[in-house]
Amino acid sequence: MKLDILAFGAHPDDVELSAAGTLMHYAAQGKTIGIVDLTEGELGTRGTVESRYEEAAAAAAILGVQHRCNLRLADGFFENNQAAKLQMIEQIRLHQPQIVLANALADRHPDHARAGHMVAEACFLAGLRKIETSHNGIPQTAHRPQLVLHYIQDYIQTPSFVHDVTPYLDQKIAAIKAYRTQFFDPNSAEPNTPISGELFFDFLKGRMLEMGRPAGYNYAEGFVVNRWFGIDDIFSIK
Repeated sequence: MKLDILAFGAHPDDVELSAAGTLMHYAAQGKTIGIVDLTEGELGTRGTVESRYEEAAAAAAILGVQHRCNLRLADGFFENNQAAKLQMIEQIRLHQPQIVLANALADRHPDHARAGHMVAEACFLAGLRKIETSHNGIPQTAHRPQLVLHYIQDYIQTPSFVHDVTPYLDQKIAAIKAYRTQFFDPNSAEPNTPISGELFFDFLKGRMLEMGRPAGYNYAEGFVVNRWFGIDDIFSIK
């Protein structure tokens, strides 16, 4: 299936936390969207691998994505090596996205930065025809996405641009809360984590308010681009 946008996340819920509103905006416009989770989140303090798959499927339904898969790399221990990047290249060539979303290039969780760099490298390498990959035994052709965007996660960064997600705020929160084992539940007996506290969703909304304010939006998601990009109309800049 050819996709317009392919979003990679080191863990299930990474994409929802940082880019759900943007994905829902384009899903509403009829764009085709997919998510590739690199790991099963098996080292997560709360929940299980089985519950993560159930939660990821529920979140995908809320987002309106057409494809979601898991590469089953080792949570916490996957390496920036040829084998892992070939798996990413296979997904990029399979879906031929115009835009790829990836983890932040620096963040609290070491998996995030490592994944961000790996996905960016895989997007470049996917365009080299002498790198041979196949899917279900069928040779693939080279494809390089037009743009790689790194979403902002736990650590605050200066975005290259922000995207208005105000109309999708409630849906974004619903998609995140689909990961019911990971976030606040007064009846849960599992250990507390940095994201399981009652105030975590206030933090998320505050971050989106902060991103949106300079552009005149109520709520926004920020992205970092590692190259210059062009615009056709300076009057469209907010």
